[in-house]
Amino acid sequence: MNINSLLLGSAAALIAVSGARAADAVTVAEPEPAEYVKICDVYGAGYFYIPSTETCLRIGGYVRYDAGLGDVGSLDGRKTTDVRDGDVQNTWKKNARFTLKTWTGQETELGTLKTYTETRFNFPNGGPTATTLNFAWIQLGGLRVGMDDSVYDSFIGYAGSVLQDTIIPYGIKNTNLISYYFDAGNGFSGVASLEEGSGTTGTIDSYVPHLVGGVKYKQDWGAITGVVAYDSNYEEVAGKVRLDVNVTKELSLFVMGGYGTDKHLLDPTNAVPAGGRGFYKPWGGHWAVWGGGTYKFNAKTAFNLQASTDQDKNYALAANIAYTIVPGYTITTEIDYDHFGHFDDGTPFGNFTKADKKNSVGGIVRFQRSF
Repeated sequence: MNINSLLLGSAAALIAVSGARAADAVTVAEPEPAEYVKICDVYGAGYFYIPSTETCLRIGGYVRYDAGLGDVGSLDGRKTTDVRDGDVQNTWKKNARFTLKTWTGQETELGTLKTYTETRFNFPNGGPTATTLNFAWIQLGGLRVGMDDSVYDSFIGYAGSVLQDTIIPYGIKNTNLISYYFDAGNGFSGVASLEEGSGTTGTIDSYVPHLVGGVKYKQDWGAITGVVAYDSNYEEVAGKVRLDVNVTKELSLFVMGGYGTDKHLLDPTNAVPAGGRGFYKPWGGHWAVWGGGTYKFNAKTAFNLQASTDQDKNYALAANIAYTIVPGYTITTEIDYDHFGHFDDGTPFGNFTKADKKNSVGGIVRFQRSF
């Protein structure tokens, strides 16, 4: 065998082996096209479809910084002790907050399926950071279950656009609930709710829930709303009625009145909760009134005002100017006044004679970036 025959034989063998290996090689699949996020405009701005689902998701929230000063009784300042000699003195009341919100929506054969969550991270004077879950509910059609503001507050609306809207308190907020919203048409709507309450005296202590119901009539000119609540712990009833009027495009006004069967006031000797024993009547005496409104000077600047009083002759006034520097970033400056009785640490409560009460003034500035 000559050298040429040997080389030709080797080459043929290599070709055969290479062909066999090529036949056994793994074929790499072509990459699938990327699935880009699609906008979902069914539920409003900011929603997008979660990839590979029919669920629309929105993520938002805000970053906020508050700085308050003044009398502690106005809820704007705070007391501290001097680090050198221990003297009690007034100082700033500050808080930084990051709030994360999520919304989802999806159409089903039983109606729209929604969820909402809100988590807040607060860093007050000197810390530490406190985290709270403020909302976490599921709603299918008109049926909502989970953690929410009591419909006693959310359905009728809050007491204006001032920062300190509860100097004369008008409700208690978070609770676990089962509620049903219905739209009767022609501007009429309503709600019914079974609620757990919250706090040491407000949470139900049996299988009987608190009961809340409300009706509303809304038109272009404004709205008339009423809510009533039954506290199952103390067997007390409280209610509120409200009138909203859109006077012009720039000016809107409201007035809200509350009445409760429980007249207990805070008494240091028996520690009855401020305003009464029931979960739904935190003001002093049987009745209380709140009123105010908003005037928009232009697209960036608004003036907000609220005045309030109760049967126990407590008075409060709050006013602010909110200025939107750029879309999503607003600075609000507010002045607050109250006429209350107070504990030594400044905490207000109602069970005082006229001579015991005092006037308090304070202010707060808020920086908020919403997204």
